[in-house]
Amino acid sequence: QVQLVESGGGLVQAGGSLRLSCVVSGNIISIDAMGWYRQTPGKERELVATSGRSDGTTNYADFVKGRFTISRDNAKNTVYLQMNSLKPEDTGVYFCYANVRRPSNIFQAYSSWGQGTQVTVSS
Repeated sequence: QVQLVESGGGLVQAGGSLRLSCVVSGNIISIDAMGWYRQTPGKERELVATSGRSDGTTNYADFVKGRFTISRDNAKNTVYLQMNSLKPEDTGVYFCYANVRRPSNIFQAYSSWGQGTQVTVSS
């Protein structure tokens, strides 16, 4: 079974910073893409940032470009999201995901999700 555990959320003032972490554990062969989504009030869940495994590819939503940075440590099965210059509209629940390959089928990647971590930015 695959488990994802996020940490690092909290309450900060506008302009502050947080770093989110997500650790993937379980019986997995490898992890392909990893990344972060968020659920903000009044909106559907939206993609924040993604990271490829070995080619260094990263993608960011327009609303976080220049402020957030995604990174990963493949040896630790961990993905990070450094969030700077936070705004009140960044408030929401942040979910990490990992596309994992398991021994039962090494040719198919499956998306696994964490429980989410709350980020609250006050003005």
